[in-house]
Amino acid sequence: MLNKTKDYITRNRLWPIVDVLIFVVITGGFHKLYWAFFSVGISQSGMNAVMEWLAATVYSVSAWVDVHIFGMDILLYPVNMIHFNANNTTIAINESCSGFKQMLQVLILFLLFPGPWKHKLWYIPAGMLAMFITNIIRVVILSAVMIHWPQQWDFIHLWILRPFYYVVIFGLWVLWVERFGGMRKFIRADH
Repeated sequence: MLNKTKDYITRNRLWPIVDVLIFVVITGGFHKLYWAFFSVGISQSGMNAVMEWLAATVYSVSAWVDVHIFGMDILLYPVNMIHFNANNTTIAINESCSGFKQMLQVLILFLLFPGPWKHKLWYIPAGMLAMFITNIIRVVILSAVMIHWPQQWDFIHLWILRPFYYVVIFGLWVLWVERFGGMRKFIRADH
């Protein structure tokens, strides 16, 4: 039965669809489990300290980029707040802005998705670093939005830059499937 299924999928060139389905199941399952996990109050554990550290790091690096690369006139306040002197507005980078969820999603996705472990050992940390850099880019863009188009903050924050994380995750996954993983390669290695 299993060989017939493999043959059918191969004959009809359905391996990309199988890969996408696995991606959707892992990603959807991750979201369900993540929010269930945090809804029972486990977020008060050591993960909260990691999220606070990540938020503080994103805050520091983003503020440095704002000032030293883009020349923004800002004030830094405790608890990860950036104040923009140009129009007297402020943004706060809290634990939900830390990128922790997206880093954890990359970790789980590539741990579970088929592919060689020798590449997972470097690709997973590289993917998590990509999420960190994506978050820095996101906060710097939001800084520019806060200065130039503060009335667009909610739209850009919620509908453009939050989904941008998932575009990057999808791009990392596509690169993984094309280069290292995917069910077709996994099944071939199984023989």
